[in-house]
Amino acid sequence: MWGARPDEVDAHYPCGDHVPGPARRMVRAVDVAAAPETVFRWLCQLRVAPYSYDLVDNLGRRSPRTLTPGMDRLATGQRFLHMFRISGYVPDREITAVADNRIFGPSAMTYRVLDVEPGRSRLVARLDVSADNRARRAVSVLIAWGDLVMMRRQLRTLARLAEA
Repeated sequence: MWGARPDEVDAHYPCGDHVPGPARRMVRAVDVAAAPETVFRWLCQLRVAPYSYDLVDNLGRRSPRTLTPGMDRLATGQRFLHMFRISGYVPDREITAVADNRIFGPSAMTYRVLDVEPGRSRLVARLDVSADNRARRAVSVLIAWGDLVMMRRQLRTLARLAEA
């Protein structure tokens, strides 16, 4: 866990419904000095780019630093972060996406924007990865370490862009 408060770790996330246990569940969070609807609009940008380490995650292409028109028009089945598909969303609050990879097995993520006070939000992300057999448990440990580095950068980048 990185940046997440105990209540955020313990909360129910729709991604958990897509990856039944045993699963590795990773929760990351960051404070954002911006209104929830602004943070959510930047979250929708994950349809076009990962916003983490572009050299690694985006084939060297820079993630856009301006909002792409229409990215906030969400629909189930849309591609999200390359290997995921949107399975559900709550406008201005939450996006859940799922993937089923032969190596990683079932995985799902939920990004949630929480209203803290006027002009302030929390951006919380939870990634669930299957750990239903020995091989997937081992892979999930590697994913957890990679996710810690990549998701931390992603959330900080999205927060910085929303605050600008």
